Amino acid sequence: MKILITGGAGFIGSAVIRHIINHTEHQVLNIDKLTYAGNLESLAEIEKNPRYFFESLDICNTAAIESAFNRFQPNLVMHLAAESHVDRSIDGPANFISTNIVGTYSLLEVARKYWHSLNEVDKALFRFHHISTDEVYGDLDNTNALFTESTPYAPSSPYSASKASSDHLVRAWHRTYSLPIIVTNCSNNYGPYHFPEKLIPLVILNALDGKPLPIYGKGNQIRDWLYVEDHAKALYKVVTQGVIGETYNIGGHNEKQNIEVVTTICRILDELQPRPSGQIYESLITYVKDRPGHDLRYAINATKMQRELNWLPVETFETGIRKTVEWYLENLEWCRRVQDGSYQRERLGVKSL
Repeated sequence: MKILITGGAGFIGSAVIRHIINHTEHQVLNIDKLTYAGNLESLAEIEKNPRYFFESLDICNTAAIESAFNRFQPNLVMHLAAESHVDRSIDGPANFISTNIVGTYSLLEVARKYWHSLNEVDKALFRFHHISTDEVYGDLDNTNALFTESTPYAPSSPYSASKASSDHLVRAWHRTYSLPIIVTNCSNNYGPYHFPEKLIPLVILNALDGKPLPIYGKGNQIRDWLYVEDHAKALYKVVTQGVIGETYNIGGHNEKQNIEVVTTICRILDELQPRPSGQIYESLITYVKDRPGHDLRYAINATKMQRELNWLPVETFETGIRKTVEWYLENLEWCRRVQDGSYQRERLGVKSL
């Protein structure tokens, strides 16, 4: 099969592509605008594979996306391209509206036109898989509840509101135009190749540099942590085995307070790379003013994935976070190149269609 993936140079998208190229015989076309968070070095291990192709395109550019569809002739679409950083959405929401809402609309329209052009066999095979977030559900606060596929939407930030909007568009295109869609909503991802401004890599890199480890508020915000390679396997299972029109929540079954995540990283670093001063890394923790509208707790009920698609995460938080810290310690040069923008796409020899 041929799988078109948007946002494939991002954190989750690159994990999905690595999984598909390394474990299946499918062809993949990666479409990515290569914004600050898009890094083709995350795909270096598979870039020479003859089944992998790349096009640097903006999903808002309808004509360019339509051309890519017609040349590649995908059987499946996995839509991961999105602006995803909450703090950035608070400071500048316009890019989130453009990419997450307008971009999704443009992609849906191209997919709808393409789907209608297919023969009956290929039309029945086609799927549009929209990858979203648990943040669309809002805040569980101090309850013991979990997000289910039927939890009402109550987004708190410009980012989560833009993703909620895109989810609604995707479902509307199914209801109105019968486009064969599937939606997934995931919990917080972590793991190798995570962009350094996100919490876990930021803590690791700041700690190694002896910089403060900033914690919002009291650090009591709770997230359900999902190892990115477990998520990649789940997404592939959904797009190949999921039921048209259904939503699947994907979670790691690992609820942790932010402060617990940070102290766990500090303890692992104390073991693997002690500070020359002899001080423990936890001494670098500093508490900063909480961000506006910060949700207290997210937690996913992923039993539908287990029941209907026989998926469970392999990594516990303890095994996954250790693997993550070890990966960053072994790949500090990758982090430097990502942070200063010195990586060169031209050196990667990426094939276009």
